[in-house]
Amino acid sequence: MTDRARVWASRKGLTVLFWCVFSSLAAGQASEGLDIRSAATPIRLDGVLDEAAWENTGVATDFYQNFPFDTSYAELDTEVRVTFDETALYIGAVIYQSQEDYIVTSLRRDFELGPSDEFAVNIDPFQDKINGFHFAVTPLNVRREGLIDNGNSISTDWDNKWYAEVSNHPEYWVVEMAIPFKTLRYKRSEGDNQWRINFSRISVKQNERSTWNPVPRQFGINNLAFTLPMRWATPPPSPGLNVSLIPYAIAGVERDEEFRLPAERNFNAGGDAKIAITPSLNLDLTFNPDFSQVEVDQQLTNLSRFELFFPERRQFFLENEDLFGKFGFPSSRPFFSRRIGLAQGTLRRTTTGGDEIEVQRSFNVPILAGARLSGKLDNNWRVGLLNMQTGSVSDADLAPANYSVGVLQRKVFDRSFVGAIFTNKVNYRPDGAGGYEVDPDAFNRVAGLEYNLFSKDNKWEAEAFYHRSFTSDNNVDAQAAALFVGHYLRNWRIFFPTHYIGRNHEAEMGFVPRRGFLSTSPGITHLIFPKKKWWAERVIAFGLSARTEFIFNQPDYQLTDRELSAGAFVEFPGQSELSLDYTENYTFLFFPFDPTNTGGVELPEGTDYTYPTLNLSYSSDVRKDFYYGVEGSYGRYFNGDFSRLRFQLNYRWQPLGILALDATYTDIQLPSPYNDAGIWLVGPRAELSFSRSVFFSVFLQYNTQADNVNINTRLQWRFKPVSDIFLVYTDNYFSDQFLANPRGKNRAIVLKATYWLNL
Repeated sequence: MTDRARVWASRKGLTVLFWCVFSSLAAGQASEGLDIRSAATPIRLDGVLDEAAWENTGVATDFYQNFPFDTSYAELDTEVRVTFDETALYIGAVIYQSQEDYIVTSLRRDFELGPSDEFAVNIDPFQDKINGFHFAVTPLNVRREGLIDNGNSISTDWDNKWYAEVSNHPEYWVVEMAIPFKTLRYKRSEGDNQWRINFSRISVKQNERSTWNPVPRQFGINNLAFTLPMRWATPPPSPGLNVSLIPYAIAGVERDEEFRLPAERNFNAGGDAKIAITPSLNLDLTFNPDFSQVEVDQQLTNLSRFELFFPERRQFFLENEDLFGKFGFPSSRPFFSRRIGLAQGTLRRTTTGGDEIEVQRSFNVPILAGARLSGKLDNNWRVGLLNMQTGSVSDADLAPANYSVGVLQRKVFDRSFVGAIFTNKVNYRPDGAGGYEVDPDAFNRVAGLEYNLFSKDNKWEAEAFYHRSFTSDNNVDAQAAALFVGHYLRNWRIFFPTHYIGRNHEAEMGFVPRRGFLSTSPGITHLIFPKKKWWAERVIAFGLSARTEFIFNQPDYQLTDRELSAGAFVEFPGQSELSLDYTENYTFLFFPFDPTNTGGVELPEGTDYTYPTLNLSYSSDVRKDFYYGVEGSYGRYFNGDFSRLRFQLNYRWQPLGILALDATYTDIQLPSPYNDAGIWLVGPRAELSFSRSVFFSVFLQYNTQADNVNINTRLQWRFKPVSDIFLVYTDNYFSDQFLANPRGKNRAIVLKATYWLNL
């Protein structure tokens, strides 16, 4: 008997001792993987592993630490069993942890990764170690599901049906999970059936992250590169007919106070359908969808010369989102789904006094219908096809448009793939008879090839792509290309990206905020882990980093942007960190620019500036109910002085929710005649959970740069799995008058209901 088994026996008694001995016989070492068998008896989902079916399973135990160290077994023990029946995959886990040590930030579903205790399972049905499914549970049975892409990136915006129950005990908690096969995507065959799987857990107060199969600490605990084989004694069952209907209905009232427009009342209905063509290939259909966001975008202070990126949150686009939306680099995407159904421009409106006016604003473009086919053809091929048709907006003279995307990926080597993408946007024009016709000169197409490399041990990562756009105008120098190489070792992180975008590269369906440049931005980080026990108990790691970026503009490849940065950081227990950075920037303006982005006098084209900045930041121990972060910056900015102070305050009202405040003050002092700016961005936020099905949130954003105060209040009732009723109230004010004499811009109240129906 091992020392660990003796401890368990003294603490838990003979039952636990038998369980440990049985697990070592049934499961063997973690490196051998896990064999699963069909459940011999029905399983009742109640958080108690008392069914006979659990006794005939292997046990995954002897978890390894990932953090704060990765060279030993976990201090807290975990035991996991897996079985299945004709409808679902079942996972049962005993997680040893004192009930007094629980830390759970909120009862709201899709809780944040990191600040709450959790047990998670990561499943890779196709064994590509790149794409998979993520399911997690807290000790209070709060659930999170997500899709994993690029090996370790988790999108929790994806929603689907699965179930879990938890029972709590003084020294441990037990979870039973049931994941329907209709929720998963996989290829079934009568031959060799093998998936990959790993289990992880986070214990916040104990400052420990651990996994069943060891994951080196330089990688996240949900990295699919370190999953192990899960071998089926009999093939997983076919999920059979797998069709889901998701209808919605929405009613609301909107009033524009700024332009004195009459109240607009609206009612709409539509829905989505999810149809499994095969267990691994899904067809999504949408009819008259409502793409209004029940979650508001977090505002940012924009001091750059280019457009900011905001993530996609609309459910229709989320499954296999990486297949469509992650081609290219973050600064050069051929497809960006937020281009569909959202626009900004001039609208003609009639005021309450009968006057005709023009209003500059963002607005929704009606989407008539859409279809998307995406998923796996087999273990090596993935495919994605998307088509959406938008309608016209007469008040903006906006004609209909059609959006199409085709994607094909082929797995090569162990964890790498080659991909091809083609996008096609077709615009319409009035036909002179009250309708619309295709405009043969108003199209935009992008075709591209891409190779992504992920080494077997995840230490090497590389990407290379070539994209080219096609329009009816100038197609000379209409390409984009890039090469990225990254090397991630225990003590070193080295990366080297190089990126080129031609002057005439147009991606109307994508995200390309800047064109006509060549950039390179290598960087390196050195990590040092204390070895002496006294230091190791107080300092998790410390390190040094250096980053650079050089951007050369076409046509003569003149240096227009340079960034040189060096820094040091120290990481303490509880995710606390202290960092110091020094950055020197150089900018050559190839067009006039107001550095404050407040509409002031612009710095002239053809001038250049060198400006250094010193930045100091500290984040506190997240294990405490009150934790915070503070960041200060001081230096030069173009031809003036710059300072910034940011506070992030968080109070964990366990387990009801979190109260938070994020406040940033940016002070820019430029010489006359240019604008000075004192920019406030303040965002108090409260997220409260009255139960695991009723949630309330309020988010206020005070932004003086945009001269706007936004108040977003939302009440959500999840009355059935993935079925919700939302009541959302939004109000906007002018920030310069908000505190003294509030003047409203516009306000709206919306009631929305969605229902997920499985056929």
